[in-house]
Amino acid sequence: MTRTYRPLLLPLTLALLSHVVGCSGSDSDVGASGDDSTSTSSSSGGNSTSSSGGNSTSSSGGNSTSSSSGGNTSSTGGDTTSSTSGGDTTSSTSGADPTSSSSGGGTTEKFSFFVTSLVALQELSGSQDGFGGDLRFGETGAGAGLRGADKICATIAEKSLPGAGKKQWRAFLSAVAGEDGKQVNAIDRIGTGPWYDRLGRLLANSKEELLNDRPTAADPAIIDDFPNEDGVPNHQPDPSQGEVDNHDMLTGTNDKGQLYSATATCKDWTAKSGDTSEGRPRVGHSWPRNFGGGGFPTGGGSTGAGFPTGGGSTGAGGPGGNINMANWMSSLDESGCAPGINLLEQGGPLPGAVTVGSGGGYGGFYCFALTP
Repeated sequence: MTRTYRPLLLPLTLALLSHVVGCSGSDSDVGASGDDSTSTSSSSGGNSTSSSGGNSTSSSGGNSTSSSSGGNTSSTGGDTTSSTSGGDTTSSTSGADPTSSSSGGGTTEKFSFFVTSLVALQELSGSQDGFGGDLRFGETGAGAGLRGADKICATIAEKSLPGAGKKQWRAFLSAVAGEDGKQVNAIDRIGTGPWYDRLGRLLANSKEELLNDRPTAADPAIIDDFPNEDGVPNHQPDPSQGEVDNHDMLTGTNDKGQLYSATATCKDWTAKSGDTSEGRPRVGHSWPRNFGGGGFPTGGGSTGAGFPTGGGSTGAGGPGGNINMANWMSSLDESGCAPGINLLEQGGPLPGAVTVGSGGGYGGFYCFALTP
């Protein structure tokens, strides 16, 4: 009996010792694949990544990224980004903002405000000069200018963040007459708030916060430089280039969010010839400017900023009208309604330019979603 089994003990012992040696050490890697496999990884205070052909779960006190194919994924504990293929994804966070239906850092859940960028308006208008004061965008009949501008907002939102275009977007524009023939005030078009930019930063919680030179509760990062549809500060839309003079945004609106005058809307956003009969559109400033008493050409009179003054929206004595360099809704009158771009600092609106961009801009405007 002894001689019969002794030769078998040595191989068995060697095999056991080999297994123990192979499993020892401070680090270990385990990989599994197959439809029925499950892997779990966890970490604390750092980043964790888990990948599995089946179900996977990752939990972290910091940031976690998980991807799975053919299974379910859930994560908790910090900022979470998850993507799946062929399965369901559940993402929940604690101590951080959740991200849903996201692309490039944004979230459709909150995205509800932006400044229309020059690039977007050039693309949609098919012109390097943009739309000018005619924002109908294929719409016809009464109220076509406002409806077209709303459609432009939704189109740009969808291009920036797929799914966001399904929200009800409204251009912050006033008009002498809407579809029902009655006056339209921009502040009444945009819902009740709150409103957030593409990256989830707060612009305002309510209309009351909007009715100031700058929205009173706005995130410090955007209060003095409203972002475009990609969440980029519009004063410097191309981070690889320097800042540009582009703060004039079409509104047709006074500092209460109401119609500024009958000549301040480019015939309710349907005109772009530049003829003086079309009026001079009222604009707000997406970022404020204070020149400390100089730097702009003067006309019949001068404000502290050196702008021409005289007579409100008709701009008697030169373009500009009543000037407030800080107000996002109502800063000055442009020279005209024709398409045109001026991104170089040249002072106030140029009398001979008759374009929506003559004072520093390109005919951009603000877009708000009715619900965040």
